[in-house]
Amino acid sequence: MNIMPRRGIVVSEINVTRQLRLLEVRRALETLVARTAARRATEAERSRLAELAAIFEQCAKTRDDVTFMRADREFNSLASAACHNEFALGAMGLIHSLSRRFYFTHHKQVGDTALTARMHAEMARAIASGNEEKAAKATEKLLDVIEKFTRDTTHV
Repeated sequence: MNIMPRRGIVVSEINVTRQLRLLEVRRALETLVARTAARRATEAERSRLAELAAIFEQCAKTRDDVTFMRADREFNSLASAACHNEFALGAMGLIHSLSRRFYFTHHKQVGDTALTARMHAEMARAIASGNEEKAAKATEKLLDVIEKFTRDTTHV
């Protein structure tokens, strides 16, 4: 979105090249967030992450896009908050909103809700378990899927 004083707001185009550059930053930052959240999450945060993992698994079975997107939004906010770093939280909020916009625009054409939901479940479980290495690996796997999804949109 571009804000032009005294003229209005222009919604920027959804562009694959820009999305891939965003994913470069997301990969580095989200891996840091996952590791840190695995280390610092409270018991209440871990409990909710485990619940979200179960919701993601159910979404994978039913291919429920609406429930998946709602759970994804909560998961992103919770994982970012669970790292207990206000700078990472702010940066991830922006990155996730841009990523969500891209996903929402293209998921019907090239998305695989079942796979994406399973990858989210794995990441949520890893963070909830407190295993930093598993959390980082699960994040990498999820971002590999998201990057492939992004590249696949050029073939639609």
